[in-house]
Amino acid sequence: MKRLRRYIVAGILVWLPIGVTVFLLRILVGMLDRSLLLIPAQYQPEEIIGFAIPGLGLVLTLLILLVTGVLAANIVGRSMVGLWESMLERIPVVRSVYSAAKNFAEIVFSDSSQSFKKVLLIQYPRKGLYSLAFQTSSQLGEVQGRTGEEVICVFVPTTPNPTSGVIIIVPRKDVIELDMEVDEALKMIISLGVVVPTWRNDKNPELPLVMPDDPGK
Repeated sequence: MKRLRRYIVAGILVWLPIGVTVFLLRILVGMLDRSLLLIPAQYQPEEIIGFAIPGLGLVLTLLILLVTGVLAANIVGRSMVGLWESMLERIPVVRSVYSAAKNFAEIVFSDSSQSFKKVLLIQYPRKGLYSLAFQTSSQLGEVQGRTGEEVICVFVPTTPNPTSGVIIIVPRKDVIELDMEVDEALKMIISLGVVVPTWRNDKNPELPLVMPDDPGK
């Protein structure tokens, strides 16, 4: 019975990740295929060739993003986007939602931004306990002036849903910058700490690190 159980568990470990991946991909492809509804009914691929081709919505979505990006990158496109944004900013509720979404997108997807580019280790929720965090901002203006020391803003995600969490203002001297990539940290968070990224510490032969305020530093 133990051997049978081991075989069944081994089979589950093979098929469960495959099944979850296929399930999520089907949901994603199905959502993107809804972009085909932008095409008039008589010109949709299903009406022309007689059957549906999964994934065409992905191609159309990428094409729309590419064309939008090209248009928004030139002078005429920027003026049109500016006009559109000025109209949205005059609508009370829409203004708040649009501004927040735009700022978040600029932070996450902009190459020039340093937000969500570094994985940090901080002592939270109390000293002696460590949590993974992502740096979101290092220029805090009044917050830094009021504290009288160099501080940074970090986002501490929840597990297993990293899209929610808390932001914490932490002194830079109390932060440990990790070598792991952002996607590796997300895997660790989502897996409840089961998936631990491989660490190659040849770049840091002096490790392990201690916190700057430790007596042994």
